[in-house]
Amino acid sequence: MINNKLLTLADRSAITLSTLCVIHCLLSPIILLVLPTLTSLAILDDEHLHIWLLYGVVPISIFAITFGYVHQRSMPILITALIGLVILVLAGALGHDVFGETGEAVASVIGAALVGFGHLQNLKRRKTSFADYQAIS
Repeated sequence: MINNKLLTLADRSAITLSTLCVIHCLLSPIILLVLPTLTSLAILDDEHLHIWLLYGVVPISIFAITFGYVHQRSMPILITALIGLVILVLAGALGHDVFGETGEAVASVIGAALVGFGHLQNLKRRKTSFADYQAIS
């Protein structure tokens, strides 16, 4: 049986990584306009950062959302998070080539928002069901 604390950590980690993705997508263009000398920083390179964030978000999300679904049977949470993951993976894999720079950023923000929202709902539902379980015991 998977520990409730581990699932909570997984949800919070995925929310944090999704938030970092949104912050990066929204603030990078502004920072680069204001401070163009930062263009040489590897951390602001869209392609690499998105891939690294995906390496973290995808497995953590699959783990947390899958076990959340097994215990709570919430299809809307599962679908929301999976749609977000698909959008993030497509934005990361196809990126500038298909969507263009703006399209990639918009897709990434939408995907990250859906993933984050799914994890927030998963976390909220697990806390409620855990509190109910403790009240019964």
